[in-house]
Amino acid sequence: MAAVLLGLLVALVPGSAHAYPLPGRVTGDVSVHDPSMIRLDDGRYVLYSTHDGPQARISTDRVRFTHAGPAFPDPPSWWAGYSPERSPWAPDISKHNGRYWLYYSLSTFGSSHSAIGVATSTSGLPGTWTDRGIVHSTTSNSGYNAIDPNLFVDDDGTWWLTFGSWWSGIKTIRLDPATGKQHAGDRTLYSVAARNPTSNGIEGPTLIKRGGHYYLFASFDKCCAGTDSTYSIRVGRSTSPTGPFRDRRGVDMRNNGGTVVLETHGRVIGPGGQSVLADTDGDLLVYHYYDGGNNGSPTLGINLMRWDAGWPVAY
Repeated sequence: MAAVLLGLLVALVPGSAHAYPLPGRVTGDVSVHDPSMIRLDDGRYVLYSTHDGPQARISTDRVRFTHAGPAFPDPPSWWAGYSPERSPWAPDISKHNGRYWLYYSLSTFGSSHSAIGVATSTSGLPGTWTDRGIVHSTTSNSGYNAIDPNLFVDDDGTWWLTFGSWWSGIKTIRLDPATGKQHAGDRTLYSVAARNPTSNGIEGPTLIKRGGHYYLFASFDKCCAGTDSTYSIRVGRSTSPTGPFRDRRGVDMRNNGGTVVLETHGRVIGPGGQSVLADTDGDLLVYHYYDGGNNGSPTLGINLMRWDAGWPVAY
């Protein structure tokens, strides 16, 4: 009995590997990077992920996922200027003003010659998207990187795009709801999170609002190295969509702040590339990880999140 009680106490210690849950059960085509998922009007789920179109998967129950083809069967020609393979990264899907919006990025590894594009659809399904072109781009001299976009629409109807990777960190710009592109009347580039020194990784932002706070999730450290990946998902909060975002200790995310939501534990290695979906049964944390029990295969992870004294906890 003493050993059982000790095990329960260890499992409740914040920050220990035992404090993190295993992903919920998923089956079918679940080998993904940077998943973004939405529930369609007909109750089905569509999930888009990095590479090849980007690729879509459909699920009726949030458990079994079936491959559904590329978002763009014929990739726009302008993509080649940023990605020779015309292979978009880190798609972000949401629905506003009666239509679906898909943001995505184009680049090559280690480069800040990058661009964020946007497309719209009336159904959200692959093959139905109309590309609307470039939203924001960067060059090798920009000092930041236009990848990993995430759209956030505030209660007052203001649109914000948060994005970024490595270099000087995560940025936010204001968008025009009519076009989904940068607002002509506000060209401010807000810096909202960074790692110091800048050789440390931060990318894949997700911005949501709950109650009176805005929450900025981000992936820290290194992705895409199989079982050597060191990604973790961290969060800070603010009373403004443009920050400053501080973690649970009060540390500014522009200076290494970030409370851990999920990190490597057991066979779940390098969780990150996250998005957040408000579903009918609660908030979902949707991410990828490398499965240490399956040769490090990139795998879809889904967990519900509860809120503990105003902070997200995956379970």
